[in-house]
Amino acid sequence: MITSVVGLNWGDEGKGRMVDYFAGKADCVIRYQGGDNAGHTVVNELGKFAFHNFPSGVCYPGVINIIASGSVVSPDSFISELKDVESKGLKVENIYISDRAILIMPYAKILEKLEEERLKDKKYGSTMSGIAPTYGYKYLKKGIQVGELLYPEYLKEHVRAVVTYANLQISAYGADPVNADEMIAYLMEYSELLKPYITNTKVLVDKLLAEGKSIIVEAQLGALRDITHGIYPYTTSSSTLSGNACAAIPVSPSSIERIVGITKAYSTCVGEGPFTTELFGDLAHRIRETGHEYGAKTGRPRRIGYFDAVATRYGCTLQGATDMTVTCLDVLTGIEELNICTAYEINGVQTSDFPINCTLEYAKPVYKTVKGWSEDITGVRNFADLPVNAQEYLREIEILTGTRISYVSVGPERDALITI
Repeated sequence: MITSVVGLNWGDEGKGRMVDYFAGKADCVIRYQGGDNAGHTVVNELGKFAFHNFPSGVCYPGVINIIASGSVVSPDSFISELKDVESKGLKVENIYISDRAILIMPYAKILEKLEEERLKDKKYGSTMSGIAPTYGYKYLKKGIQVGELLYPEYLKEHVRAVVTYANLQISAYGADPVNADEMIAYLMEYSELLKPYITNTKVLVDKLLAEGKSIIVEAQLGALRDITHGIYPYTTSSSTLSGNACAAIPVSPSSIERIVGITKAYSTCVGEGPFTTELFGDLAHRIRETGHEYGAKTGRPRRIGYFDAVATRYGCTLQGATDMTVTCLDVLTGIEELNICTAYEINGVQTSDFPINCTLEYAKPVYKTVKGWSEDITGVRNFADLPVNAQEYLREIEILTGTRISYVSVGPERDALITI
């Protein structure tokens, strides 16, 4: 059985804590897209971890963790994270990288930085991790696969050919070209360290499915960052949707039996692009500080907004969510009134459908105001024990998104979770 755990919004919804929750009962966790440009935060008995490369199941001994073929991998970042988490007492075992995943090369980071600098005030808000050029090179058929590290002579020839192409782009910016020998030396430095983790993960996944094992698949970022259906071009460079897991791992579409979509009790967004319900001033500051809303990868302050039912319903349909988790409900405690965005007004016309990005820039939120609650809910573990207004807030979200809420988190700890 495969359960997909995916974001419904702009990313940073709390997917890491939910994958960590499910991983305790799973045999395998698979990260099927993205790279180290975002983070999943997990809090356990060893402390707080922000995983950028690793699937969130690494916290459980015996759970197999896979970075699938749809992902991109930065050699230095992977090894650095491995050393960091193990220095904190977390032994990373049973982790595998697909031999068909694509390597993030240093020239990809150079290209991304050059382009963001060229765009100036119209930049996309990149984390400068080289993700976009790496996926671009993949589809230009100039990507370097992780498995090539096992075949050094082929790898060296391939790197020289790709560097020739990369320098054509770099020189167009007026920047200094990269040296192919230096790129090869970089890969050789990390080759021996990475080799123990590289395998044909399709064979491994097929074996696990044949044995009836329980598998969790997780996406990086959320539905609105999907390269096709998100707020393009302020998106990531791959598909964040649960359907993409089937191609990126790969597994049969019929093998995913449950899709748990994650959303916060309010909206957050890191980076550029339209954000219809964005708040400013004291309330935004209060929520940001209470919820520790700073990017797990960059440390950038997250933009804060009221709950956006239009965007979240769209995310639910994109992901095919069978269940929904609402995280960070406790952060809203003490706010007297809360707004929920039920529709957008664009050029004087109201719509409850999520529009294309070029019109989203002009969208104004249409709000429904509900009462807040003042009671501390961090110790609540049953829905019926929540304050009545908190229960009504969640019911309103269910109605507006058309998706059943199965879990509510009331704190970052593993056990701070209400199962409905």
